[in-house]
Order: sequence, then C-alpha cells, then structure tokens
Amino acid sequence: MMAISQIIANITRYISEAAMRIFGPNDDAYPAIGVQPFTGEPYDKRTADTW
Repeated sequence: MMAISQIIANITRYISEAAMRIFGPNDDAYPAIGVQPFTGEPYDKRTADTW
C-alpha cells in the first residue's frame, strides 16, 4: 500500500514541477538588445533573379 502512495506522490511532483516551469517566471538570460536596423537591400520584383 505504501508503494502505491509513493508512486502517486512521485507523479504529482513530476506534473507540478512541469507546470511550475511552464507558468513560472522566465529564467532566460538573453541580452536586451532591442530592434536591429535593416542594413540589406529591399526586395524589388523587377530586378529579382528568377530561375
């Protein structure tokens, strides 16, 4: 009987840890760099190379 309650406790802990990770605050360490300016050439259909 103790084994069944331990299995249920492990399953509950596993699911609750996953939910906390999904719905918890972000832990991303990305730098806040903002929007980057476009430095390329704009697309022009008239001069575009075709196959």
